[in-house]
Amino acid sequence: MSRHAGPPARPTAPEPPEPTYAERARTLVERGRVGMLATLSRRRAGHPFGSVMPFALDASGQPLFLISTLAMHTQNLQADPRASLLVTEPTTEDALAAGRVTLMGEGARVAAAEVPSARAVYLARHPQAASWVDFDDFAFWRLNVGDVYFVGGFGAMDWLTVPDYAAAHADPLADAAPDILEHMNRDHGDALLTFARVLGGEQADEATMTAVDRLGFQLRLRRGEALSGCRIAFPREVTSAPSCREVLIEMLAECRRRG
Repeated sequence: MSRHAGPPARPTAPEPPEPTYAERARTLVERGRVGMLATLSRRRAGHPFGSVMPFALDASGQPLFLISTLAMHTQNLQADPRASLLVTEPTTEDALAAGRVTLMGEGARVAAAEVPSARAVYLARHPQAASWVDFDDFAFWRLNVGDVYFVGGFGAMDWLTVPDYAAAHADPLADAAPDILEHMNRDHGDALLTFARVLGGEQADEATMTAVDRLGFQLRLRRGEALSGCRIAFPREVTSAPSCREVLIEMLAECRRRG
């Protein structure tokens, strides 16, 4: 006689694929232009000193700064190179639900042989700096990253290895994502609700696309007064706005075919 009390449990569906934390961190930092640089104060020993800091990234994702010897943060770095750079995801909603990355390491002046490449990278990101890049008191500095901490919102956080961060690439949809979100939420709310019900297996009264990347998208769902979320995977990797539109149309057609 069987000892089983009932039918075997159904296999759990695999979680929709998502970019790694390293990829999400690299995407956030590469899209950023300004962070908060924390150095150790010379005036008050051991105290962190925060500065608004424009930055660009070198090929391995290490921040480059163009800073003056007159600036307090430069003087702090000259006395103690330890520093960190906080980069946050722009948001008009809950800042604690947005992504942020803290890069920790040591600051050092860029070597003379590397200045031309640092200059090109920095001015491509901050063209207005051409007005002062050649001033005698300005120099390029690099934060040599020794640790990376990523927070992707509530419940999504971890330390990353520097090699993983350095090897990661920014998500190819990152620049197009704001327009995709705006368009889908403004014009295709019914399609998002269909995706939630058919592909996500979620009963909802309203669905809003809150994030999109090369592997899929995130929906915020409302049913009555209750809020929840789900992730929907793309059937294949998406690397541009036109290909995203094409795949979403295919997905909607598949949902309608299923009835």
